[in-house]
Amino acid sequence: MRKRLLEIYQRLLDTYGAQSWWPGESPFEVIVGAILTQSVAWSNVEKAIAALQQSDLLTPGKLAQAPIEEIAVLIRPCLYYNEKAKKLKAFSSFLEDRYSNNLSSLLSLDISCLRQELLSVWGIGEETADAIILYAAKKPSFVVDTYTRRILQRLGIIEEKSAYAGIRNLVMESLPADVPLYNEYHALLVRHGKERCRSRRPVCKGCPLSTLCKVSDGVAP
Repeated sequence: MRKRLLEIYQRLLDTYGAQSWWPGESPFEVIVGAILTQSVAWSNVEKAIAALQQSDLLTPGKLAQAPIEEIAVLIRPCLYYNEKAKKLKAFSSFLEDRYSNNLSSLLSLDISCLRQELLSVWGIGEETADAIILYAAKKPSFVVDTYTRRILQRLGIIEEKSAYAGIRNLVMESLPADVPLYNEYHALLVRHGKERCRSRRPVCKGCPLSTLCKVSDGVAP
């Protein structure tokens, strides 16, 4: 499995080059982006983050004190902005109550404890927690998103209904615990999923993974 996963990674890297994720000027900005980016194009997330920054709310303490309605207005470029405003508020309040707004203290926890803490926050699921651990805390926790699931399923590595934990464990048990590797691998899978391995009409001609894949001529199983 390690050999297969590394071959997939190398083919994607050779095709797309290094992606250099995740954009963000600070760990807190990365966390905000990880919460906002669910089901949203990154360009819209950037608009929302810029609005928060211009309103001087892009800090844990100020975001925790801001009314949810005010946050929602600022992040309107993002889908489900009312719900995401509640999530931002929940995380900021958690950080204020549990860590006195000391983000470094939270991010310094070992992966297991940090993940448990993040998952205890309302609105933060496994994917978002792992994104925060990998991109904000810079610790090796593999992120499993829709693109990852779709691509690995079509390559015959996982089953259609494989659980998040099972996929994450499979990858992490097969690959070295390396932050740059996990970072690039996730970013490459996202790019490949957007550009070629689409949900309904995958572009199979010229795909770097075509010889490893069970999808034929753009017909998804």
